[in-house]
Amino acid sequence: MSNPMPSAPEFWDGFYADHTHAERGPVNRNLIAEVDGLEPGGALDLGCGEGADVLWLAERGWTVLGVDASATALDRARAHAERLGLAGRVTFAQHDLATSFPAGEFDLVSAQFLHSPVAAPGERERILNRAAAAVAPGGHLLVVSHWGVPPWHQGMPPVDHPVNLTLQSPEQNRAALQLADGRWQTVRDELDVVELTGPDGQPGTREDHVLHVRRTGR
Repeated sequence: MSNPMPSAPEFWDGFYADHTHAERGPVNRNLIAEVDGLEPGGALDLGCGEGADVLWLAERGWTVLGVDASATALDRARAHAERLGLAGRVTFAQHDLATSFPAGEFDLVSAQFLHSPVAAPGERERILNRAAAAVAPGGHLLVVSHWGVPPWHQGMPPVDHPVNLTLQSPEQNRAALQLADGRWQTVRDELDVVELTGPDGQPGTREDHVLHVRRTGR
């Protein structure tokens, strides 16, 4: 009998047991490009990990709620916030977004590479739909997703993974958000090409779909 699929908290706790940053990790470049210059308000970071994006936002005046499935990652995020003197501007909460979602409306909702190899089919789409619903009128939604990867890049997940999770296309991302109701203005909707180098030095590119929209009404 095959091993049962781990829950999201189990999987991501295991991931962060092996992957961590001693201080703070890099900030997602598309968050910087799309959010720098916006008037600060309340922000929600979905899948915040160890909090690099949350801390960057807080340093620029945002009040931020960062959520993640991993208690291990959140403990490290809180420690980073304390060390940097940002604990008063940030809150961290554990959520398996497949089963619970933070309440409230936010001036910015950010979902950076919200891919999970233990997500059930359709789970990511439902989470993105709830993310759009959490944006306050006049607020911004930023969803950045992996799309095209070079042939030497490890699959997401490997082809023998028990859940048939695939990368959603830009069209699928738009459909999941259900934005076709006249209440949204598109700020950016395009593929961002990232230069990569393979494990044996081979060149390649990755395409990330950047979708930044602003909510104009209820």
